[in-house]
Amino acid sequence: MSEKAKGKAKEAYGAMTGDEGKKAEGQARQRKESAREEREQQKRTKAEQNKAERAEKSRDKQERKDKGGLLGNL
Repeated sequence: MSEKAKGKAKEAYGAMTGDEGKKAEGQARQRKESAREEREQQKRTKAEQNKAERAEKSRDKQERKDKGGLLGNL
């Protein structure tokens, strides 16, 4: 069971029993898991951006090489 689901269950239990502490604890667990997921997504996005930049640099380098260096075909 995911942390988010555990938080939902705890929040629901707190709501059903009238235990505001459990309800708040469940909500906090959900927020914590959402923040962790967001950080993981940001890491994946940054990794993909870096990969794209490396590919672009490699492509540009190959294009310069194919044209005969920095001065081109003069």
